[in-house]
Amino acid sequence: MSSLHNVLLLGGSGKVAQLLTPLLLQRSWNVTSIIRDPAQVANLQKLGEGQAGKLNVLVRSLEDVTSDAQAKSLIDEVKPDYVVWSAGAGGKGGPERTFKIDRDAACHFIRASVATPSITKFVMISYLGSRLQKPSWWSEEVWQEDLNTTRKVLKNYYEAKIAADQVLYEEGKKRKDFAGICLRPASLTLEPAGNVKLGKIPQATGTSSRASVAHLTALLLDAPGVKNCWLDMIDGDGDPAAEVKRCIDEGVDCAEGEPFY
Repeated sequence: MSSLHNVLLLGGSGKVAQLLTPLLLQRSWNVTSIIRDPAQVANLQKLGEGQAGKLNVLVRSLEDVTSDAQAKSLIDEVKPDYVVWSAGAGGKGGPERTFKIDRDAACHFIRASVATPSITKFVMISYLGSRLQKPSWWSEEVWQEDLNTTRKVLKNYYEAKIAADQVLYEEGKKRKDFAGICLRPASLTLEPAGNVKLGKIPQATGTSSRASVAHLTALLLDAPGVKNCWLDMIDGDGDPAAEVKRCIDEGVDCAEGEPFY
């Protein structure tokens, strides 16, 4: 049995977050799920029924968090030791809202988390193409494909996510007892959880089951010895727990090759 943890789940009404919530509660951890729409409270509270841990659903607008101090205020209210960012504008509200939530609010919560000594892990759900430089394990063809397709189509999302991912990596390095973990799936699907490939993947496209993303997030939060890192993931043939252990044991970090690595 894992020791009790308090998890702040930002973006709690998203599909990955709703799959993650029961996985955390069944470990006897407490979860505070932050959502924007009061109409979703009752549905989300059902995720906590019959679970070992306690679920608390709070209605807050991440879009309105415009400073580290505001983020710290929510953190001080919830008192988590783990934080998960699974929030995003989801393409709604135009570029301004994407930057407000996916970049700015994310960065405020990252900095406020690092500034809170009791918080020791922060998992950011990002995406596989969020990087500034071609990694050594990608071919030139894969890199060009990423530059010319995904990055052009998702330009604002890319710019917001890479900014937040870089801040998590740099801020996370400031504390030896803090792990900023950036989990980076490919195209998300509604398939059930299954086997995965985690770490340095020689492709920029593929599929990632949302349920597997949730499963890996729970495993990474639960894993001892995990350090500040980026981890790419797609559906694959590896056992999720074994893949997490391998990446931790080998010190895999997909931020390798980035200017801030």
